[in-house]
Amino acid sequence: MSLRRLQPPLQLLRAFSTVVRFGGVSRAAEALHLTQSAVSKQVQELERWVGVALFERTRKRLALTPAGERYEQAVRALLAQLEAATLELITSGDEGGALHLSTLPTFGAKWLIPRLPAFQQSEPQVTLHFVPFVHGYDFQRPELDCSILFGDGHWPGARSHYLAGQDVALIAPKAGLGEGPVRSVRDVARCTLLRHVTVPDAWQRWGETHGVTGFDPLAGPQFDQFQTMIRAVTVGMGVALVPRCLVQDEISAGVVDEPLADGGYRSTLGYWFCYPEARARLGPLVRFRSWLLPLAEGAPTPVTPTAPASAG
Repeated sequence: MSLRRLQPPLQLLRAFSTVVRFGGVSRAAEALHLTQSAVSKQVQELERWVGVALFERTRKRLALTPAGERYEQAVRALLAQLEAATLELITSGDEGGALHLSTLPTFGAKWLIPRLPAFQQSEPQVTLHFVPFVHGYDFQRPELDCSILFGDGHWPGARSHYLAGQDVALIAPKAGLGEGPVRSVRDVARCTLLRHVTVPDAWQRWGETHGVTGFDPLAGPQFDQFQTMIRAVTVGMGVALVPRCLVQDEISAGVVDEPLADGGYRSTLGYWFCYPEARARLGPLVRFRSWLLPLAEGAPTPVTPTAPASAG
């Protein structure tokens, strides 16, 4: 078998992978800026090239054959690796370039953004582009280099570095709001418990930590963002468990109360800096990672360069 046959043209592989990714020829053609006919011909040519049926065609619908499914997984990984290698080549000359990242909205606003001026000062040659977080888990997307995710640190095909969030604080409304003063964990159990949709067992874990029983850990309003839940506490809707890194400013400013010393708990979940193996040596990512990881909870505090004093 000739070597040429084992190396199909890149445009055929790209068309095949895009059709699978978008679930059909029509949307794939839009993404590739080609006609539907052109994309169909490229897929058919690839099937002739390899001599194996990649799709089953029934009533004008395409479904991957078992062989096609295996091949597409391999092709997708190779295309992502090629894109990452090319991007690394382009940006590695002066270690500058663009870094495309995504982050959860509350963590980005409360933890990451306030620290970014220091990064801009130390690494002015790297430009950060924020990708919508809806794509934050899809490291096959060529426009995503890295992401800050919330979880236990395990995502398929990704390296993960812990940043913050496992220290969970118990917060309550200021005196005069809500359901009365919180002087003990028993008082907490009688309050309205605000819950976060991605941490459904938070109050159960809290109860186990403090030996509190006889309450329903799944009762109470549910929220999809910690920032919204913090705001709900400020207006007296109930008590909440929130990663300290997201609410320390409000606690320090007296916007919310932390009524009990050691009233929170240590979670197994937190915020992690993640990226695919294929991008691990990308110049801008290496520089961002080197700056970011020393800021993690428990890491030594980096020395921020002092800006020169301005005249006048």
